[in-house]
Amino acid sequence: MKNLWNDAEAENVVKTYAAKGVGRDLALRVYTTRLLGGEPRLVLHGGGNTSVKTKVTDFVGDEWDVLCVKGSGWDMAVIEPQGLPAVKLGALLKARKLESLGDEDMVALQRANLIDPSSPNPSVETLLHAFLPHKFIDHTHSTAILAIVDQGGDSEALSKKVFGDKMGFVPYIKPGFDLAKVAAEVYDADPSVEGLILDKHGIFTFGDDARQAYDRMIHYVTMAEDYVAKNGSNPLKPASLPAKLAKPEEVASMLRGAVAVAKGEGRFDRMVSDFRTSEAILEFVNSAAIADYAAAGVSTPDLSIRIKTGPMVLPAPDASDLAGYKAEIGKRVAAYMAEYTRYFEENDALDDVKRTMLDPMPRLSLVPGLGMFGHGRTLKDAKIASDVGEMWIEAVKGAASVGTFRPLAKSDLFPLEYWSLEQAKLASNKPKPLTGQIVLVTGGAGAIGAATAKAFAREGAHVVVVDLDAAKAAEAAKAAGNNSIGVGADITNPAEVRAAFDQAVKVFGGIDIVVSNAGAAWEGMIADIDDALLRKSFELNFFSHQSVAQNAVRIMREQGTGGVLLFNASKQAVNPGAKFGAYGLPKAATLFLSRQYALEYGSIGIRSNAVNADRIRSGLLTDAMIASRSTARGLSEKDYMSGNLLGQEVTADDVAQAFLHQALAERTTADVTTVDGGNIAAALR
Repeated sequence: MKNLWNDAEAENVVKTYAAKGVGRDLALRVYTTRLLGGEPRLVLHGGGNTSVKTKVTDFVGDEWDVLCVKGSGWDMAVIEPQGLPAVKLGALLKARKLESLGDEDMVALQRANLIDPSSPNPSVETLLHAFLPHKFIDHTHSTAILAIVDQGGDSEALSKKVFGDKMGFVPYIKPGFDLAKVAAEVYDADPSVEGLILDKHGIFTFGDDARQAYDRMIHYVTMAEDYVAKNGSNPLKPASLPAKLAKPEEVASMLRGAVAVAKGEGRFDRMVSDFRTSEAILEFVNSAAIADYAAAGVSTPDLSIRIKTGPMVLPAPDASDLAGYKAEIGKRVAAYMAEYTRYFEENDALDDVKRTMLDPMPRLSLVPGLGMFGHGRTLKDAKIASDVGEMWIEAVKGAASVGTFRPLAKSDLFPLEYWSLEQAKLASNKPKPLTGQIVLVTGGAGAIGAATAKAFAREGAHVVVVDLDAAKAAEAAKAAGNNSIGVGADITNPAEVRAAFDQAVKVFGGIDIVVSNAGAAWEGMIADIDDALLRKSFELNFFSHQSVAQNAVRIMREQGTGGVLLFNASKQAVNPGAKFGAYGLPKAATLFLSRQYALEYGSIGIRSNAVNADRIRSGLLTDAMIASRSTARGLSEKDYMSGNLLGQEVTADDVAQAFLHQALAERTTADVTTVDGGNIAAALR
């Protein structure tokens, strides 16, 4: 592993933070923490921790010896000084004399001794950092170290063989007070060691300064890497695969639907999926022993928070039998759920602690021939699961190459996955109404489309913004936020519509809600209008809606979790205006189309609704058109735009809220919502 320490960079960090009132010790602690956190083979998504013992002055001017240790929720790769809260060291050291200390009391002790009470909770391994005497301490879950300690044989003997007497060895104990005491005792038995190897867990290194602790981490991880490289043999023997494999996008929607958590009566907590593949991933998932590796569990206990007790393994997908493969996915998911439920019930019964079982769905699926899918309630969570999966693969292969991969028993994972403080954190995490749902909006760069994308993203959805102008689609997606994406497509071209939906499946795993919004208006007396122009209007204002809906239903059927179709029908569909026949006729057909979908697909949980809007500033009703029409009617622009029963202008945001309402109204279908400020002539009756 490459040592990334750079004297000039380190001093620049010290100088930068000095200008902000941060001392040298803490600045260097931030610098090396970032070096460690930026390497996924050492630290992943909140794992690992670091500390420094230093002095700080509190709010009233008193100076204290403190331990600045990584705080809960901070990512080491981007940590700032406030991510290393200062805890009074004296109180922590006194705790070593205690016979026992429960997790809640341990956290209370740490919080009671924070210099800044608004700081995040210090790491669960704070006491371990405190009980060791060194100024700088680093802790990672290195994949190379895990290859040495995740062994079915004598991992301590192997550790001694690799590292000699320079590293102490600590048997597995759940992180917390007990581990801190035992680790300190191991160090006290031989203070010459430069670090500690924690069985089934990871590595600690320490030093008198930031560079020494960091250098030791890189040195011993490299020793582990070199040992595996020199002494290991490839344990991955390929299994046979079907002659023709299905494509990832043909599998993604089936899998995403299968891992959605049923909440009863057509309601689901949906997952987002992140597909990954590479030579290393394929070599692993194509292994004949893949099921055994997955059943063994996670490579370090910390991963149970991300991928539960381990991944789910699917068979290789035969392109000639996709229906059969969908059924097999259902069976595998059901088996995973049953096994996870049994794991929870058996371990939960061992004490009287009241726990709430987490959903039993897998967070990582391995698919021979294709790669792997990470699952999560958000795209971020899905990507984290995939990241963890890649490092899990590396650790498993390394361990199996020099012995037998045998990580911590699942019964020992349970206290961590169901740690009381983690349970409290999850209970307080209230997802937004559309968390886990994927929305596709056509005409997404226009006024109504962009407003709709923002409205849905604010409620937790990931949005696919589709527009003829790819650059503007990307801009609208960025403005919407929440990892939304932009896709360029001519929606009058069925192939491009198909490609846009395929991109949604590729990035997120599927589609749940479609807002078929794109449209354009052309003026002219109906008897005089050019036939080609009328056909052009029908292509955009009717047939494109049909193409969009067909693709949506195609994917929703595969998912099997229902869905929502929303159409922009326009006031012209029910209250035609002079010279707008070329626009109103296809819009009337689109209104009928929305009800046809409601009629024919309600039985599989697909709802279909429409919005009837009027006089919205947009690409249809431009400033020039507003000026022209208001002048022709002898009205001011304000009076023209407010010419409704409420006397108020209706905006694109108002239309977006109508679409959002229809998406959230779980028992509403075949509805037409009017958004025009009040126009009796356009009211449905």
